[in-house]
Amino acid sequence: MRTATFMMVISDLDGTLLDSSNYSFSAATAALARLKKEDACLVLASSKTRAEVEPIRGRLDHTGPFIVENGGALFVPAGFFRVSLEGAISRDGYEVIPFGTPYAQLRPALKEIARVLGTEIKGFGDMPIEEVAQRTGLTRREAALAQQREYDEPFVLVNDTLFEAVCREATIRGLTCTKGGRFYHLLGRNNKGTACRFLINCYRRELEPASVRLCTIGIGGSANDLPLLATVDQRILVQRPDGSYDSTVRLPDLIYAPGIGPAGWNTAILNMLGGA
Repeated sequence: MRTATFMMVISDLDGTLLDSSNYSFSAATAALARLKKEDACLVLASSKTRAEVEPIRGRLDHTGPFIVENGGALFVPAGFFRVSLEGAISRDGYEVIPFGTPYAQLRPALKEIARVLGTEIKGFGDMPIEEVAQRTGLTRREAALAQQREYDEPFVLVNDTLFEAVCREATIRGLTCTKGGRFYHLLGRNNKGTACRFLINCYRRELEPASVRLCTIGIGGSANDLPLLATVDQRILVQRPDGSYDSTVRLPDLIYAPGIGPAGWNTAILNMLGGA
């Protein structure tokens, strides 16, 4: 008797499913439609805030769980799983599992690190909305949503060679740093992989009584996706805007998508599913 398989695709957003210049997923519409046809689950795992991800979910007609702020929290629609989730907090129609350090603790830690290193470190909390919009290519309204942070502080450095020193200072304070497509990030000891493992285990418990096998696919484009990719059965790396691959992402059996951002996403997922 053949065992049924349920496919779960965990995807980064910026520079992966979303184009890094215009935040469109139009180049991935064929693969998105195919995933729906196959009743596969798409999980969004982003450095974006909940406030940013919710409008994107609306455009994608996405109704499943999602991960925000580099694994700072997992949001699961209430009643999505048969069993309540351990450690979950009920909020606004979601079961929320927080993994991250509160934003109110990250802000002063970043200021202290800048003072110790004798350098300027500018976080999102230091930038007016206009600067966030200019640096990200977002509209002013979207930039305001990006500043509604709970678990992760994106930042820029006047000297990128100081990133390793910032990482060391963060570690001393029980925090971590990672690098995304546009920004560095200060966060707690969480990452996308922490939240992904929790969610994968939830799905396995849900599918186990029906003897359904879970197949997990992860797809990302930068260093902050490495923990995500390390948790899944099959891992895909898309090309950056200049056509290169992030050389810091090194994992066994890594699939290199033949395309930039959502175009690579589309091709890689369709190839996984056996063509159009």
